Amino acid sequence: MSNPLRDPRDRRLPKVAGPCGMILFGVTGDLARKKIMPAIYDLANRGFLPPGFALVGFARREWADEDFAAEVHDAVREYARTPFREDVWAQLSAGIRFVAGDIQDPEAYARLKSEVDTLDAERGTMGNHVFYLSIPPGLFPVVVSNLRESGLTDSTGDEWRRVVVEKPFGRDLASAQALDEVLSEAFSPDEIFRIDHYLGKETVQNILAVRFANAMFEPIWNCNYVDNVQITQAEDIGIGGRASYYDGIGAARDVIQNHLLQLLALTAMEEPLSFSSAQVHAEKEKVLSAVQLPSNIELHTARGQYAAGWQGGVPVVGFLQEKGIPPTSTTETFAAMRVTVENRRWAGVPFYLRTGKRLGRRVTEVAVIFKRAPHLPFASQAVEELSDNALVFRIQPDEGITVRFGSKVPNTPGMEVRDVTMDFQYGDSFVDTSPEAYERLILDVLLGEPPLFPNSTEVDLSWKILDPVLDCWADLGQPEQYASGGWGPSSAYDMIARDGRTWRRP
Repeated sequence: MSNPLRDPRDRRLPKVAGPCGMILFGVTGDLARKKIMPAIYDLANRGFLPPGFALVGFARREWADEDFAAEVHDAVREYARTPFREDVWAQLSAGIRFVAGDIQDPEAYARLKSEVDTLDAERGTMGNHVFYLSIPPGLFPVVVSNLRESGLTDSTGDEWRRVVVEKPFGRDLASAQALDEVLSEAFSPDEIFRIDHYLGKETVQNILAVRFANAMFEPIWNCNYVDNVQITQAEDIGIGGRASYYDGIGAARDVIQNHLLQLLALTAMEEPLSFSSAQVHAEKEKVLSAVQLPSNIELHTARGQYAAGWQGGVPVVGFLQEKGIPPTSTTETFAAMRVTVENRRWAGVPFYLRTGKRLGRRVTEVAVIFKRAPHLPFASQAVEELSDNALVFRIQPDEGITVRFGSKVPNTPGMEVRDVTMDFQYGDSFVDTSPEAYERLILDVLLGEPPLFPNSTEVDLSWKILDPVLDCWADLGQPEQYASGGWGPSSAYDMIARDGRTWRRP
């Protein structure tokens, strides 16, 4: 979409997507309505989509093109990040189409192919199309099979076809590999994009920028100076209406296997030769290959279920009382684990990962905790309030970086030292607001740039790390109950206390 306000010196110009279209499966779901459709509009509003961009919805609804366009319009009005502009909407909506059909009906895919061919001729999409599978993974095989048999995945010359899949990427190593086989029947590895929306966040990408663009951090980014690393993703909400999805999945599969292990990889990886996808993936694979679990998994992991209590001054029910959750469910809503990275840089440094629902507040952060100074030439009472230095990447919601260090307390006798912090906040330093993760990721799919997407090797390595934990938990019965509004079960505190450490309070 053209943007008359675009400065010709704008360095983003080479990143505008070329002629293409997107076929969206799962158009009636929350993800499509709240994230994907608004992100497409925001990209158009920022001038990143081609004038002839086409969006085709596929679902079992008796909709005309206008009905689907109205659905997209309403989603954009409610959830788009950028202001609504009639001229942008007019150009975008001109390429919106809808194909009604059942995902198991081959004739529906024949109609879809006819529509795609028409768009190539009328909108100039030039045979370049993304298939976005915003549907449960159990439906992938039938959709991919029908796409292949209908000829929709075929391309010639400079044409391209790509597929986007949402997590979960399986529920264990075996199912992840089976899923990859299904996708590989119709698409080559460089045509498969596995979306982990955390990797699209500017604050996550900033981990690499801070590490590799600044000389002050590299000398201390190792086991000589780092005591431990704590990676936290906490939510203050419960499962809401996601009982059918969440029960049987749980916090470890939902968050640790993908989001937190990817954050670990970015924090611990070596400097890549470049930021090409091959180089970034190579370094992440090395780190994930080096991750080891402790020999006694039960003592160095924790799990729990939130109980009834109070959240933000409002009474809330426990997980086992949520609608659709059986009272005998052993699905965890809190998961924590300790791992180590067995290489020269990180030898002996524990990495603590934790995630949970109904915790004290919504926050995601990576906290690098440094060792105490080897000698403190102060009276013991002068450093009673001094804790370990820390560098904290605040992923959400208060995007930025915090550095914690000791400073002299003014107007006190002697040399009293206390913790102080320095904060960098995106909103204070940059004029542009950070785009939504889905904007960045969808644009990268259209551009064919995959550095921010986990590849199949990374997915497999992550499951190899997590599978033994899940196997151990399967024999432990009901998870421990923890109070809503707190910071998890007592077993999580016991786990880290065994190492002589404490959880950082976000």
